[in-house]
This record gives sequence, C-alpha cells and structure tokens, in this order.
Amino acid sequence: MDLPFDGAISRYFRESAPAAIRKAIEKAGKDDILTKSYPYREEMKGKEYDLHMEGLQIQLARLQADVKATGKRIVMVFEGRDAAGKGGTIEAMRANMNPRVAAIVALSKPSDREAAQWYFQRYVDWLPAKGEMALFDRSWYNRAMIEHVFGFCKPDERAKFFRQLPDFENMLVDEGIVVTKFWLEVGRAEQLRRFLAREADPLKQWKLSSIDVDGLPKWDAYSAAIDETMKKSHFKTAPWTVILSDDKKRARIAAIQTLLHQIDYVGKDKDVIGTIDSAICGGPEIRSHEG
Repeated sequence: MDLPFDGAISRYFRESAPAAIRKAIEKAGKDDILTKSYPYREEMKGKEYDLHMEGLQIQLARLQADVKATGKRIVMVFEGRDAAGKGGTIEAMRANMNPRVAAIVALSKPSDREAAQWYFQRYVDWLPAKGEMALFDRSWYNRAMIEHVFGFCKPDERAKFFRQLPDFENMLVDEGIVVTKFWLEVGRAEQLRRFLAREADPLKQWKLSSIDVDGLPKWDAYSAAIDETMKKSHFKTAPWTVILSDDKKRARIAAIQTLLHQIDYVGKDKDVIGTIDSAICGGPEIRSHEG
C-alpha cells in the first residue's frame, strides 16, 4: 500500500522520534493512555460514554432550539495540537444539530486577495447571525501559532495580531456573541500514534497534511508558541478552556459540558449535563508539557 508523503510519518517514527516516545508507542495496548501525567490509564468505556452522551445530545438539541427561538449567537473556537481531536469533538457536538443553525467553519489557505486584507476580515464573514452558531475548526489563532512556527508571518504581523486581538474579541462579546474557546491538548506520543494510524488507514489518510509531517520535529517550538498565546489571550470576557484529549471520549464530553454550562437555555438540566471533570478540563494551567 502506498503511504501518504512517501511514508514520512513512519520514517520519522523509526529514525527521528525521541527514544522514549517510540518505546511508549511500541509497548502500549490499544486502549492504553500514553501520557504519563494524564489522570487516567485507560480510555473511557464505550457504554459509559454512550450513556452520558445520550443525555448531552438532548441538551444540545434544547440549546439549538433556544438559540433559534431567541436569536442567540454563539461562536466556538476549536484549537489544539495536530491530531488532538478537534474534528471529532466538533462532529460530536453538532451530530444532531441543524447545519443551518450550527455551521462548521474550516477555512483553507487564504487566497491572494484574502492575504491582502485586514487579517481578521475573512473570519468576520463567517460570524453567526441571530439564531446561529459557528464552530471554527481552527481560527484567527493560526497567526499566533502555526503561521509563527512555520515562518508564514513576519514577527511584526504577529505582534500586530496580539495588539488587535483583545479589541476584536471584546467587540464580539460586546455585540452579544457568546465566545467559547477550546484548546485540545494531546501528548507527544499519543499524537504520533494517531498520525501513524492515519497514515496506515486509506479512509483517514486525507486528514494528513504536509504541515503535520513538517511539524513533527517542531514540538518544542509549538509548545513555546502555545504558552505565549495562552498568556496573551486568556481574557476574562473570552477565556480558554483547555481539555486534555489523550482520551477522545472524555474530551468530547468535557467540551459539550463546558458549552452547556456556559449558556442559559430553556430546558437546561444541570444534573443531566453533569460535573465537568476538572482533572482533564480547566484553564491554561492544566496543560501538560510532556514531550
């Protein structure tokens, strides 16, 4: 079977990955958690997940109905390490929602014209109208992290981004838009294990990109960029919710609970929503620096 990018991920695993990371992947069972600091050693069981998710999906349906009826506007920003589970979390959140109410925004590389605009401009075009939700699969935070790590923006462009960012997000909140920012954090060994699984699966190879491959040796550079971004953008009006996502099931539940607890809506049942697991979900301080 032909592997994407000429098997670059497998080659990195064999030849360049840190020995401890390679050893952890080789020894691990299918459901084992690889990050030592993660509070659980095995993934959540499917039956437990399905039972909890059933109630959460009903609550999400009630939230959607309330958003449409009242004209609420919600923006959800999903950021995180590559392969941290952003797409799966978004799909779990929107599984039973009307796409006309809850739209996924996953923008590609800017066109020449977009690159010549004010940086935030193309994101403004996708903000929700009354009665809508927008789920951003990556967002304006590209400039703070990916563009910076790969040299796609100049230092002064990034500095301007951080100067304008507080006013931009404050304007969204002042306009009455609820802004929820999620950061999904995954350990280095688990990230590589997921990349290897994608590389070997013809149905998931499309998820891989050259950025994923080129980013493998840039773990520390990403970590530094993430740390700086969290410090400069964890606003009182639009804080980050950080979710440790080595276990995708627990991460999806925590993300949905966070959204549901944040917003008032008709039919809200706090007992069904449940208590957010503070061992894997909190502010920027919960991030692991293992790698």
